[in-house]
Amino acid sequence: MVSGNQTTTPGFILSGFSNLTNRQGLLFMIFLTIYVMILLGNGVIVFVTVLDSALHTPMYFFLRNLSFVEICYTSVTLPKMLANCLAEDGSISFTSCAAQMYFFLLVGGTECFLLVAMAYDHCVAICNPLHYTLTMTRKVCVRMVAGSWLVNIPVHFGQTYLVFSLPFCGSHEINHFFCEIPPLLELSCVDTYRNKIVVFIVSLPFIITPFLYIVISYIKIARTILKMPSVQGRRKALSTCSSHLTVVALFYGSGMVVYLRPKSRDSMDTDKLLSLFYTIVIPMFNPFIYSLRNEEMKAALRKLVSRK
Repeated sequence: MVSGNQTTTPGFILSGFSNLTNRQGLLFMIFLTIYVMILLGNGVIVFVTVLDSALHTPMYFFLRNLSFVEICYTSVTLPKMLANCLAEDGSISFTSCAAQMYFFLLVGGTECFLLVAMAYDHCVAICNPLHYTLTMTRKVCVRMVAGSWLVNIPVHFGQTYLVFSLPFCGSHEINHFFCEIPPLLELSCVDTYRNKIVVFIVSLPFIITPFLYIVISYIKIARTILKMPSVQGRRKALSTCSSHLTVVALFYGSGMVVYLRPKSRDSMDTDKLLSLFYTIVIPMFNPFIYSLRNEEMKAALRKLVSRK
């Protein structure tokens, strides 16, 4: 953190929603309620898909891992937001900020690849149903989930190192509610053009490529569905894919706007709201999207409740 005559900064200030000074208590209650809903909703999906043997299929194996990732995703950012609402100072140490950014990128990148794995599972189930059990074996599913985590570990460590090796000077106030790359680059007192290029390059295999693979998978699925002679078969296939498509549209839509569009200081407030959307709102609604629109999940929940 030392560059020329620049001094070492002890940390940063997360401005968050400090402009709402008279509503910090209300924000605390809102964010706490959302956090509890995320933990309970996604925790129930993990719990039910483990206990019910009828849900021991590749589809629910990926869903279980996605719910676990959502819990990790929000746990990286929300506890600090809650603490800042109470303390109202927003301070975060240099090390904590770096750790928060790293784990946020790691979990976010893992979610991108898990969504690809789920798209692949749907594609095989609908387009090649006769080969489904041979293709989507337990071993293959475990490797896909493990790969989703492992491939992200070194890449995002490098991303975090590049950002936090920059000299920061002047204001140390981050116009955000957690340590994310775009607002941190705005605080650097050197040209961050190379860092922005690196962010774009990394986004290609970790955001754009997974998204394109999902699009290609659903084009194949759509062609197969249109060829189905049975209306009931088409409805069942569409029902299988609708929840996943909804999550993909919400997650990638907001994420691409934040990381791929040109940045300016005036766009930081917009990016902050979009980040709030994909870090909090989507994880909160995922359990409802997957359980309320899924008959097998609803049946498993009813069975569990009746046992209790």
